[in-house]
Formats: sequence, structure tokens, C-alpha cells
Amino acid sequence: MALTLAALAYPGMLGLDTVSSSQTRIIAQTQWGPLTEGDRDFVVKVRAAGLWEYPLGQIGLQKGSSKGVKTASEHLVDGHAALDASCRKIAPMLNITLPNVASPQQEGFVTQLKGEDGKQFDTDFANILRMTHGSIFNTIAKVRSTTKNSLVRALADQANDTVLDHMTVMEKTGLVDFEQTVFKQTTPPKLPSSDLTPPAPPAGQPEVVLTPPPTATSSSLDLNGLGGGGGAGTGTAPSPSPSPTVR
Repeated sequence: MALTLAALAYPGMLGLDTVSSSQTRIIAQTQWGPLTEGDRDFVVKVRAAGLWEYPLGQIGLQKGSSKGVKTASEHLVDGHAALDASCRKIAPMLNITLPNVASPQQEGFVTQLKGEDGKQFDTDFANILRMTHGSIFNTIAKVRSTTKNSLVRALADQANDTVLDHMTVMEKTGLVDFEQTVFKQTTPPKLPSSDLTPPAPPAGQPEVVLTPPPTATSSSLDLNGLGGGGGAGTGTAPSPSPSPTVR
């Protein structure tokens, strides 16, 4: 039974790839509405994005050689700290296991940029992050328009605003090659699933927390008023016990 629950709580493929061929399959009934595989995987994707983009924002603040890159870095740190707090807030409510490190592909972006300086760093920073944000932008819209879970819907709202902001500040650097960026985000490389999968955290490992900057302007989700489900007949009434029933 424990293995079955673990398999439901942590998806087989994450990162920027499609995590399952059964995205609409309901895996739990919760007081906030049914939770599908796609809903669960979206929460994990948002968490994984922050685990590499937040530290990359910190690196950009140190290594960026232009005002535009430094401004974009500030937005990365601020936005992903708030999104991460929201993920960590709703994940236990929905019985979702979150990763503590990003996927190998995502970590590879960080390693690449750590080894660069000056104009090369600025250019690759802007283009990689514009590409990755563009890749998930359509996913957010789909989740927002189809989910019946009010917690996931609220996270999608926040993620939409954050990702749009990050795409915009990358574009404002003046370094984005749109032809190459759009091609890469619409024609991603065929990587093995292991490269796209953040590893599940070892049992008992403390949860990684992305600390908001002192000048934070973004905040995590306010869950007041989100006790209802996602439509007539899809959720149960709010109760003191938020744990979903896993099928």
C-alpha cells in the first residue's frame, strides 16, 4: 500500500516534459475538487522551476554585466520565492510530494551559466530563461482553463502572472534571439525521461525553502475562500481534515 501511495504522490516524469499520457485521470478526491495527474504534475513543475531559476537569479545578480540582466535576476528571485511558498503551502493539502532538486536538464542550465561570464553569460541567461518560460506558458493556460481543483487553479493564476513577468523582463534585456528561442521552445530536444525528472526526495530529508529577498514584492497564495471544490458535484464540503482520499 505504501508503494502505491508513493507512486501516486510522485510522478514518473517531470521537468518540461509531458509527465503522463493520462493527464485527466483523477487520482484523488479533495475538498477543493478532484485532483488529476495533470494537476499534480503541474504543482511539481512549478516547484522544480523554482529550484533552478531562483539560484540562477542569485547568480545573475552577481555575474550579470548589464542592468537588464540584473533586473531580470531580481524578478526571478522574487517571483520564484513566492511561487515556491505557494507550492509548499498547497502540496501537503493535496498529498503531493515535492522534489528538493531540479531535473538534470534544468541543473545542466545552471552548470552551463555558472561557467560563463560577461556578454556570453548575459546572452545565454536571457535566451535560456526566455525559452524555458515560454515552454511552460501554454501549459499554465491549459491547466488554468481545465482544472476543477480550486487550489491548483489559484496556483495557475499566480504562475501565469509570474511567468509572463519573467518572459517580459528577459525580453527587455534586448538580448533575446526570438527566432532561435521560439524554435527551441516549440521543438525541444528528445531527451531521456531521466534527464527531465527531478529525483524524489529521500525519506526524512528537510524541505528546501527558497527565501524571499528583503525587498520582496511578490507574496504566496492567500487560501481564504478556496475551501470549495471545482464545480457542482466535483468536490466535498470543507472539513477540518484536508487530506485527500487517494485512489
